Amino acid sequence: MCFSAAANFVGSGVLATLGVATLTRVKHKRELLFASLPTLFAVHQFIEGFVWLGLDGDLSPSITHKMAAAFVLYAQGLLPFLIPLSVLLFEPNVKSRRRMLPFLLVGTGTTLYMLWALIAYPLQVYVQNNSIVYINDGTNNTVLAALYVISTCGTLFFSKVRDMVIFGAANLAILLAVMAVKRYAFTSLWCAYAAVASVIILAYFWRSYLRRPFPYSNAILG
Repeated sequence: MCFSAAANFVGSGVLATLGVATLTRVKHKRELLFASLPTLFAVHQFIEGFVWLGLDGDLSPSITHKMAAAFVLYAQGLLPFLIPLSVLLFEPNVKSRRRMLPFLLVGTGTTLYMLWALIAYPLQVYVQNNSIVYINDGTNNTVLAALYVISTCGTLFFSKVRDMVIFGAANLAILLAVMAVKRYAFTSLWCAYAAVASVIILAYFWRSYLRRPFPYSNAILG
């Protein structure tokens, strides 16, 4: 997030509150992963608060690098897999869940490559224009960026749940805005504003409480 460690910690606290409120409205185990996204974003922003502290000189370089690696691990290594999986599990019927499979496959492949690249290439972290820049030469390419967008945003557009489509549209709009204005700080800024957009998830879980859970069967695709 922009500006400071304090901004991240405060934002994390707000998101954690929203996340807990969302989790209280879960009515089926299939809803749990998607409902957990605001809480996971809260933890993510909390971690970046320590990155800021390190870059400000309040933590050792070793701890700073570990916190930065943890932040990037979630942002680049896990989100491409977690989002399509959460949507697939949440979808109300077999047909819509099967429609999510290609996105999950793309996300899984993207995640596996990202995890390899994060291990194989060094991570650079620094501040530029009040934003944290995370650079890994293995993940910094256009093709991978396109696969990332497909798995994290594209999945949501094909959901049967209207609020998921809205969440996807909000994230895509934020992504394009960040790419246009501060591409160099994309990882930090997009994750921060995607976290803010997760209030849409809370709104959906509260509004739809009486209409859920969907009539799921036991099999993932059934």
